[in-house]
Amino acid sequence: MNAKQSYYQTLSASILKKLEKRGMEAYYCASKGNAVKMILDLIPEHSCVTWGGSMTLEESGIIDALRTSKRNIIDRSTAKTPEETKAVYRSAFSADYYLMSSNAITYDGELVNTDGTGNRTAALIYGPDHVIVVAGMNKLVPDLNAAFARIHNIAAPMNTIRLNIKTPCQKTGLCADCKSPDTICCQTVITRYSRIPGRIKVILVGEDLGYQIGAQQILYKIFVLLSAEP
Repeated sequence: MNAKQSYYQTLSASILKKLEKRGMEAYYCASKGNAVKMILDLIPEHSCVTWGGSMTLEESGIIDALRTSKRNIIDRSTAKTPEETKAVYRSAFSADYYLMSSNAITYDGELVNTDGTGNRTAALIYGPDHVIVVAGMNKLVPDLNAAFARIHNIAAPMNTIRLNIKTPCQKTGLCADCKSPDTICCQTVITRYSRIPGRIKVILVGEDLGYQIGAQQILYKIFVLLSAEP
């Protein structure tokens, strides 16, 4: 185990306790392969399963594993028209299991997510019997301010570039706090507690998954310095 892996394991132990105090089940997997196995162990065969848009779920191999498993899949990628997409989004509310990642998770155990359409945040709040959140350790941030900084200056710009959405951040890589008709920052949800014990299950993975940049931690420090009172 190298220093980074050891750090992730040590930090995760503290975060898991914070998540559990907020009514969520919390797990740590050292690798994405272990996370795939845990997902398949948590979800009974023949359960109805779907997911929100997530680079983490794709990179980890979780979606591919579900597609080839004995689960009843509602696959958002099969939708060919806006009407079919709407039907898939609505069907998620009656799913047994809904999978997603989180844009950020604070050291105090809060989940922070920003959506454009809002289907992902809506399912997190209400509907599916179980919500499984999979997040690489790079999604952990010190506090809510750092969570918003990560969303606005890393996750959102990279999403608009990937999806070719015409917003200011797609052109500059920086948040302009825009009111563009195409903005993907429409709804922000902070999950501070799961009122139904164990409905939300968080799996932290000891790898960097989803959107990241090499200087991510430096950006957080710069943000804190710039936002500090003189």
